[in-house]
Amino acid sequence: MQENPGPRLTGRLGPVAIVFMVVAAAAPLTVVMASPIGIALTNGGGVPANYLLAGVILLLFAVGFTAMAPHVKDAGAFYSFVGAGLGRYAGTAAAFLALFTYLAIQTAIYAYLGFSVSGLITTFGGPDTPWWLWTIAAVAVTAYLGYRDIDLSAKVLGLLLILEVLVIVVLSVAVLAKGGAHGIDADSFTPSVFSAGPLGLGIMMAFGGYSGFESTAIFRDEARDPQRTIPRATYAAVIGIGVFYTLATWLLVLAWGTADIQSVALEHLATGDLVTVTAQNYVGSWLADTMAVLICTSLFACVISFHNVVARYLHSLGRNRLVPVRLSATHTEHNSPHAASVLVSIVSLALTGLWLVLGWDPLTQIFTWISSTGAIGIILLFLLASASVIAFFARTRLDRRVWHTVIAPVLSLIGLAVVGYTAVTNMSALTSSTSTGLNLVLAGAPVLALLIGAAVAAAVHRRPAPASAPLPAASPVAGS
Repeated sequence: MQENPGPRLTGRLGPVAIVFMVVAAAAPLTVVMASPIGIALTNGGGVPANYLLAGVILLLFAVGFTAMAPHVKDAGAFYSFVGAGLGRYAGTAAAFLALFTYLAIQTAIYAYLGFSVSGLITTFGGPDTPWWLWTIAAVAVTAYLGYRDIDLSAKVLGLLLILEVLVIVVLSVAVLAKGGAHGIDADSFTPSVFSAGPLGLGIMMAFGGYSGFESTAIFRDEARDPQRTIPRATYAAVIGIGVFYTLATWLLVLAWGTADIQSVALEHLATGDLVTVTAQNYVGSWLADTMAVLICTSLFACVISFHNVVARYLHSLGRNRLVPVRLSATHTEHNSPHAASVLVSIVSLALTGLWLVLGWDPLTQIFTWISSTGAIGIILLFLLASASVIAFFARTRLDRRVWHTVIAPVLSLIGLAVVGYTAVTNMSALTSSTSTGLNLVLAGAPVLALLIGAAVAAAVHRRPAPASAPLPAASPVAGS
């Protein structure tokens, strides 16, 4: 019997709720507390400028993205945009790239969460527990929340987000008030500091902090007024994230001194406690302890958001019959993509098992390597989406504003291409390994996911679709 796709998701999310989902996926406290990894391994005191430049590139991208959004009616986000602009084969390939990217980042964050919870228990005098135990527990709780309705997840994310932003603000104000280690300066944004070390790799890692960006379009079916909500949420998210990360990491650099921060970050790389030590020095043990707790909740909020994103990707792919259509099912009571949510949870557990078999360290290997692989995937997705905006408006002429449809998308395309190339060619600096195989796998995995998606597209689109539910040639486009 031929299965039919489930109904579209519905909801009443406004701009604030969607921004919460986006920023929670970006995980402000997680990014700030993980930023010493980038400081240690890339361009040191220039890391704040990385976030600023990444934000500028994404603002340029957002111009074309929001101009095209009203004309793409499917909630598949980037894959729908790529399908509408570059054709259904490219769109399907982009969908599989997105699935790989977000699953990679999610599993990396699960490992960081397990590491953080284990460390928190030890810090407060508890027993030494394995990180994977808490990772599995987090997967179970996230599975429950993902099975329920999206509004419940939004409420949880909103509360956790407010708390983690507050502690970063408290630390930043304290550093500013005390004048840092050697006074307040803007050396982080000077060319000599910014360009030190593998710059492209540093900017690529900064892009990981914007990884929830696409959520603004993914939740369009659940938005109260998509035509207004999506553009407002998109600009609010990218500007808010960019300013916040730039200021927070800049003040972290000043807390130790621009010239000294990289060596200090290297000393704390294995323990991952540079930010809490900074809080201890500038504010007191209460803030350091609070941060140790909130990093766990920040990571938890992050995996909830990524779980929701991946589940909705599978739901949308199921509706378009690019994966088994049963994954498009929605829960009769919670109106959630429950079937897709369950699969995401199973895959998360399987990947955690893989990292255990490989014996990788949860912070310096799983989180650092796999999240960076995901960041390369994000940049590749943005590249495809930028190209699709240009192609879409060149073909349809639905919007004749040159800045929105040509100039800004082209500038973002160039910026993304430069960052992506320099990041991939400097992968060995991140892994601290001369193994060509390891570096090639980490850098090439997103491309492999894209190629697998293209192969699936070729197979699926050759297969006759049922007369009752024809396979769309591309994502639904208004005015086409």
